[in-house]
Amino acid sequence: MLTGKQKRHLRSMGNEMDPILQVGKGGITETVVTQTDETLEARELIKCRVLQNSSEEPKIVATELAEQVKADLVQVIGRNFLLFRPSKNKPVIVLP
Repeated sequence: MLTGKQKRHLRSMGNEMDPILQVGKGGITETVVTQTDETLEARELIKCRVLQNSSEEPKIVATELAEQVKADLVQVIGRNFLLFRPSKNKPVIVLP
């Protein structure tokens, strides 16, 4: 679980990022979970987007995806959300 100060630090880092993962009308599929897991291991902090054609609420999608990949949900703004999980092999992001 992240503290408020850690979330604030991650939000400032994620502010400049572009969404690299998109959840479409298919929702959270096995492919999306696998991609998210691999991307989190490589980058630790990723920005995702729920597309307009998705019938699910972005907060629900973000929460479910975070649970499935064992990541922390940092922020949900509109249709975008940030996920964070420290890398097992070589952590890069140092939290305050």
